[in-house]
Amino acid sequence: VQLVESGGGLVQTGGSLTLSCVASGFTFDDYDDYTIGWFRQAPGKEREGVSYISRRDGSTYYADSVQGRFTISRDNAKNTVSLQMNNLKPEDTAVYYCNADIVRYYSTRYESYWGQGTQVTVSS
Repeated sequence: VQLVESGGGLVQTGGSLTLSCVASGFTFDDYDDYTIGWFRQAPGKEREGVSYISRRDGSTYYADSVQGRFTISRDNAKNTVSLQMNNLKPEDTAVYYCNADIVRYYSTRYESYWGQGTQVTVSS
């Protein structure tokens, strides 16, 4: 499985960015059970969950700090998960990582994969 992120960059406070993560090695609309989404890590801080989608019931999760500003979406045809980030704040500055946790339909083994990360910098 490979996860390739794109869309990071430098933006001013209040601006918007859209991150994309293209997955290969598993298919979104296949029979596998998975959760896919985004984490971030700011300098000197631990990696934290930002938002994810669960295939099992289609539910979404947002960290309190991004609720109402970020929107996660999934495009099964393109095997891509995106994170639309609006009203960005300096505290959103971090490296954003795509993460996929998968249990194949033919297995009980839990698999976890990470992308290489994309930098988001919000200037004040």
